[in-house]
Amino acid sequence: MNKLTQFVPCLLFLLSLTALGQKRPLTPADYDRWQSVRSEKIANDGRWIAYQIDPQEGDGRLEVTSTGPAASRTRFVFNRGYMAQFTPDSKFLVMRLKVPVADTRKAKLKKKKPDEMPKDSLLVLNLATGKSTKLPNVKSFAFGKDAGSWLAVLQERKADAPKAVSRSVSQKDTLTPLPPVSTTTVATSRGAAKKPKGDDLTLLNMADGTAKTVRYVSNVVMSDNGQAVFYSKESASDSLKAGDKSVPGVFLFSTTNGQTTLVDTSSTRRIYKGLAVDKAGKQLTWMASADSAGSDVKVFALYYKNLAPVAPVKGKRTKTAAPPTPFTVIADTLTTTLPKGWSVNEYREPRFADDGKRLYFSTSPIAPKPVKDTLTPDDEKVKMDVWSWTDSRLQPMQQKRLKEEKERGFLTVYDLPTGKVTLLASREVPTVAFDEKVQTRYLLGLSDLPYQVQSSWDPGHTDLYLIDTQTGEKKRIANDIMASSPKLSPAGKYAYWFDERDSLWRAWAIADGKRIDLTRGLPSKFFDEEHDTPNLPGAYGSAGWTTGDRYLWLYDRYDIWQVDPTGAEKPLNLTAGWGRKNKIRLRRADIDNDDERPTRRSTDSAIDPKAQLFLTGIWESDKATGILTSKNGLAVAEPRVLARSNHRYFGLNKAKNAPVMTFYRGNYQEPINLFQTDTTLASPVQLTRTNPQQDSIRWGSVELVNWVGTNGTRLEGLLFKPEGFDASKKYPMLTYFYERNAETLNDYRAPAPSRSTINIPYCVSNGYLVFVPDIVYTAGQPGPNAYDCVVPGVLSLLEKGFVDRNRLGIQGQSWGGYQTAYIITRTNLFRAAEAGAAVANMTSAYGGIRWETGVSRAFQYEKTQSRIGGTLWDKPMNYIENSPLFFANRIETPLMLMHNDADGAVPWYQGIELFSALRRLNKPVWMVVYNGEGHNLTQRHNAKDLSIRMYQFFDYYLKDAPMPIWMKEGRTSVEKDRGEMKY
Repeated sequence: MNKLTQFVPCLLFLLSLTALGQKRPLTPADYDRWQSVRSEKIANDGRWIAYQIDPQEGDGRLEVTSTGPAASRTRFVFNRGYMAQFTPDSKFLVMRLKVPVADTRKAKLKKKKPDEMPKDSLLVLNLATGKSTKLPNVKSFAFGKDAGSWLAVLQERKADAPKAVSRSVSQKDTLTPLPPVSTTTVATSRGAAKKPKGDDLTLLNMADGTAKTVRYVSNVVMSDNGQAVFYSKESASDSLKAGDKSVPGVFLFSTTNGQTTLVDTSSTRRIYKGLAVDKAGKQLTWMASADSAGSDVKVFALYYKNLAPVAPVKGKRTKTAAPPTPFTVIADTLTTTLPKGWSVNEYREPRFADDGKRLYFSTSPIAPKPVKDTLTPDDEKVKMDVWSWTDSRLQPMQQKRLKEEKERGFLTVYDLPTGKVTLLASREVPTVAFDEKVQTRYLLGLSDLPYQVQSSWDPGHTDLYLIDTQTGEKKRIANDIMASSPKLSPAGKYAYWFDERDSLWRAWAIADGKRIDLTRGLPSKFFDEEHDTPNLPGAYGSAGWTTGDRYLWLYDRYDIWQVDPTGAEKPLNLTAGWGRKNKIRLRRADIDNDDERPTRRSTDSAIDPKAQLFLTGIWESDKATGILTSKNGLAVAEPRVLARSNHRYFGLNKAKNAPVMTFYRGNYQEPINLFQTDTTLASPVQLTRTNPQQDSIRWGSVELVNWVGTNGTRLEGLLFKPEGFDASKKYPMLTYFYERNAETLNDYRAPAPSRSTINIPYCVSNGYLVFVPDIVYTAGQPGPNAYDCVVPGVLSLLEKGFVDRNRLGIQGQSWGGYQTAYIITRTNLFRAAEAGAAVANMTSAYGGIRWETGVSRAFQYEKTQSRIGGTLWDKPMNYIENSPLFFANRIETPLMLMHNDADGAVPWYQGIELFSALRRLNKPVWMVVYNGEGHNLTQRHNAKDLSIRMYQFFDYYLKDAPMPIWMKEGRTSVEKDRGEMKY
């Protein structure tokens, strides 16, 4: 019977249920169409909102809606739209259009090469008229971040024929493409015809529809004010003349006058990259190297040009401004600005500071030419590694970081007013954090070099340096600290960090040259109060600095504190202790409608204390969340609740120039949707309704449950119940766990194929109870801790009478998989267990390698999640007593394992050890191995396969379903080679 024949009766059954108005259970066929809403954008003027609605598999859509009264709203829908951006003036929306999934699949089936695969398109929507312009084969696009109406679109060149701009059918022909530049193929010195490299650049004026096409472009950038488009062109030939428009070089297109200027070219073949333009569009920089086809090492130089006209000589009449200054060579192999044997690093793009006074770039030693042995056949060449006890990093980590080390650059600065080049980073201090938005003299340097050997078992140590950008001088301000994300304050007055060794927030006052203990003596804990691993606890974090670096806002578990780094004012609890009093975790909401979130930069954005303060809150008692506000941050005040319910609120966002806000909301029973509101949150409007099909599906509910562990600890967990739950009936129950999850009570959980764990909505919809207990740990006993928390929780639910004692399953992945394997060595309570990527033998796993990073596994047993708290030779019995393998003979529970052969976190041999032991003991055990997959499945078709097998396994033991063929017969290598799946 083929799959289609099997599917027809199921389809007819589902249709009959729908016809009768009955709800049905989830099936694997539901996964693909399940939707999520994301990537919302608000126009600066607050008049438009755009967002994506995408299924898990298939074509999504982008919706755009106006924000006026409901009766007069305008709405656009674009199939396959994504990566949408509003222009700064809020007049246009630019988006990419994905290739239809069906087209991509067809191309894959035809084994098309990457450059032959169908490409995305670009669509520009005029929000006032509703007309759209579409451009094919888009690679990238850019427009002015702060102003301007021009759009620069780089399109993959398919042929030498001029590429026209395509339009929507409904749009009037308002575009006037200018003639493309010459596309003549030139002859090389050897006489062979070679085509110039590069793609097509379309310069589109969105305001009037005019466009210009430039051929063979390799790189393009645009100034933030939208006035300068800076691009480079390359050629494969060195015989082109300067008068030929196909000549390689860098060019500037001015959007103010429509003129193109040749900035730099050369009679020899050149490679151009690293183009950058300052915010004002008046300063340019670029890197260039000779395009020597046979060269093993390319050496780049950095060039600079100031477009501002030279001021006229005083007292001399001039009718026109003086011509722009010629370009300057900032750094190359002939200048003395860099150490001997150094050059510009090609792998890090130069960047102008926001004030236009500095240019940051990277330099590095010129790589030696690779040694080529042309006299020895490949099969005779020695391939080996040398592991030395003096290596700063283990060989596997060196291999993982090989590309990073080969491309390593050292931050260098060019001071534009003085023309001085200063090397900031060095071999001793290789990392320098900088942000082009911060205009300060000093930067923060970090070095873990003295601690790299011990980082294999004790990571996190570092030294902090203050680096003078004018002289390059480095001053160590903190020695051997374990710091969480050291940063500079926005105005550059302080370096600050949380020191885990004594749980204090500290700062370094740059002007005074002294260290400040910011939180010493405060009546609150700024470290994680629930920390339960053998290492030091981290901080709750900071909200950031107020303008001018006047105050630093810090979080304790519940409240926000304001600290004056000068000590002139006493620290204040800005939220008046209201959070701790009510057990509500308060955090400042970042409502900056900017793609460059502060977390992606080396400094925090300054907080305006006069502005309205928005907060998010989590109520610990019932796990409800909400949005709160305070008038501003200038005085101590209890926050006011704007919204609170048994939902998860997140993603609060605000228009830049209007009181229009959006947020996401959902819970287990309500899919996540996007809402529009104003700064009062008084009347939120739901913009989306995702997953309406859920109304016809048996869903269920979730509740918070409590019990006492074997060790007397009060514990929390989640219990998911099927829809129509009847306490007088007996239900099969699956137990799943990973650390603590009670706080996720109000999270939405979408049906999806399993990457490694059970899908809770699927299980509940198909008649299972699902229990998710929290686990609290002590050092040295992770296995017994899991048993002491999980088993009493299950027993407490059995006492309620609605759980079938003979139909209990347990499942976990990774750390949860290890604990699942351990628990079934201690109890026969469970009738079936599934463990994914489980450590079976801590003694053999301890000294291994996490192959995905190349680091030793020792640190996680001594310091982090595995929680042994000592070495194998210091605590050998802890390693043995916590290892399921040593007690495999006690296991009576049928066990399904998943351990993939490319797992880079938990070595594959751990699964093999446990499987081999149980097989020898003649215990029922199966192990599924997905070839080429890592710790969790990444390929969706494999996830779908695992979902089928895992639920077949549990249904067989807990629901008396027929045993699937793969459990009964296995799957031989011959059957695999023939492509037989065997379900």
